[in-house]
Amino acid sequence: MNASDAKNLPIGVFDSGVGGLTVLKAIRDEMPKENLVYLGDTARLPYGTKSPTSISRYACQATALLQQNDIKLLVVACNTASAVALEVLREQMAPLPVIGVVQPGASAAVAARPQGRHLVLATEATVRLGAYRSALLDLDADASVTELACELLVSLAEEGWNDSSIAESIVLRYLAELDAESRQPDSVILGCTHFPLLRDTFASVFDGDVSIVDSASTTAAAARQLLAGSSLCNDQAGAGRLELLATDGATRFARVGGQFLGHDLSANDVTLVDL
Repeated sequence: MNASDAKNLPIGVFDSGVGGLTVLKAIRDEMPKENLVYLGDTARLPYGTKSPTSISRYACQATALLQQNDIKLLVVACNTASAVALEVLREQMAPLPVIGVVQPGASAAVAARPQGRHLVLATEATVRLGAYRSALLDLDADASVTELACELLVSLAEEGWNDSSIAESIVLRYLAELDAESRQPDSVILGCTHFPLLRDTFASVFDGDVSIVDSASTTAAAARQLLAGSSLCNDQAGAGRLELLATDGATRFARVGGQFLGHDLSANDVTLVDL
């Protein structure tokens, strides 16, 4: 394959559902010329309730399908799969590069606030796995890390109640579970791919000096840096094409996914696939 053909290959983005579309949108904003193929394993979500063995198996099956699309980079836009199966996926996809969402977010938070107090807002599964805590402390042993499960915020994002008084009240209710020091972090890491939709709510709740780090934009930046370092950035004249795949529920995927991407989708925009 010549260099021009390699550059034109799509980036594959994988998630257990629609949340990873925030990562997809950030990649499109960061690299609008890139071709993209997204797969949401909506038939088997949520991954967070499954065993690590099942999560790894599901992730390998889903990403094998993306590999058949001749992708040049795999982005695991799922916090649970990134925490459990990233190394397994790297072995499976080698020599194809694979990046997850945890490490870029942790790196950005440490760079912004070294030796700081970091508050990770995530789902129960991500908190239970402790992936952000491990990544942050590996990068900065002097950091302080608090993780808080905010499961209800996932539903708010999918309903489109992103900047409502309801959303703010629920965020404040979750924060009330923390001690006073933990409620005054140096950085807030949005450790769920749904949560960038609630960024304005988080900004209104936390002091203006707090760094808000989302895994979508940080992962997009990491993807751009990786492709640039390998001379694989697409330099085509126009905008890249987008293909959306799901394993179930094309109508719901389109309804919710349109909110995440910022434009309307129809069920015809989503191709159902079997794994």
